[in-house]
Amino acid sequence: MKLLLAPMEGLADEVLRDTLTRLSHYDQAVSEFVRVSATLLPQRSFFRISPELGQGGRTAAGTPVQLQLMGSDPDLMARNAARATQWSPAGIDLNFGCPAPLVNRHRGGAVLLDEPDTVHAVTAAVRAVMPLGGPPLTAKMRLGVRDTGLTLACAEALADAGAERIVVHARTKLEGYRPPAHWAWVGRIADHVKVPVVANGEVWSVSDWQRCRQESGVADVMIGRGAVADPFLARDIRAGVVHEAGDRREADWAVLLPAIAFFWARVRSKLAPRHAPGRLKQWLVFLSRRFVQAEELYQRLRPLNDVHAIDAVLIAAGAGCPARAA
Repeated sequence: MKLLLAPMEGLADEVLRDTLTRLSHYDQAVSEFVRVSATLLPQRSFFRISPELGQGGRTAAGTPVQLQLMGSDPDLMARNAARATQWSPAGIDLNFGCPAPLVNRHRGGAVLLDEPDTVHAVTAAVRAVMPLGGPPLTAKMRLGVRDTGLTLACAEALADAGAERIVVHARTKLEGYRPPAHWAWVGRIADHVKVPVVANGEVWSVSDWQRCRQESGVADVMIGRGAVADPFLARDIRAGVVHEAGDRREADWAVLLPAIAFFWARVRSKLAPRHAPGRLKQWLVFLSRRFVQAEELYQRLRPLNDVHAIDAVLIAAGAGCPARAA
């Protein structure tokens, strides 16, 4: 069984990846996407999305990080993939899953699932420039744009063109992130192609993972928002630990609180003071799904936009000194 940390645009940047991979063991993580649209990108474009490229393609905790590319032009995608591999990412991942309208209007992400030939051409072009025996080429897809009419054709296009693993977000583009995820379709895809298939979508708890595995027949899973809401989810999946409703999980919270301070210190060093509070509050909203203490902390921080005032609240909550956490 492999557990992967999902790419989450606008949420899981290198700061949150660093924090989450310190709290649970993941076999691999995938960066947010690098948009490839009109040119050969400079080094800073890759390092901005995945600073892990400067540290051997791994987080500080040692989790390998694949670099995700998104685009529809086979030649441009290949040229940029070739450039990116010189900095030794843990692999190249192709994005055929993003449902964002702005991205889709520019022929990126999930909208390409209406074009299996393009999916094949992009994948084959990137495969051709990647060194043999080097980092793997993988891809992430959804079940389609509007329906599942081309699902198997797209999965076959990816596998035939050289993708070594396919992550399936078990919803269509139009379904976005609305439940349910159609896990049975992951199993159909796994039966159809000869490469490993990973399930993704609506895994918020150990019980969800158990149901996903039962319905899909697939053991490997990529966790996204569920990992943000419960940073110990991967650990608990490996251990088979199911938490009872109402459990305050005091021991986990004692570990998580200084991690929140660490995250806040990193965010403060990365973002302008007017933007940093929003990132902390965003994570606390997710954490509130699993930790009552996070909701309590969020309510104290909600009206605050001054970074020093937020420091004081975190120190009072027992998180330690945020300014020293980095």
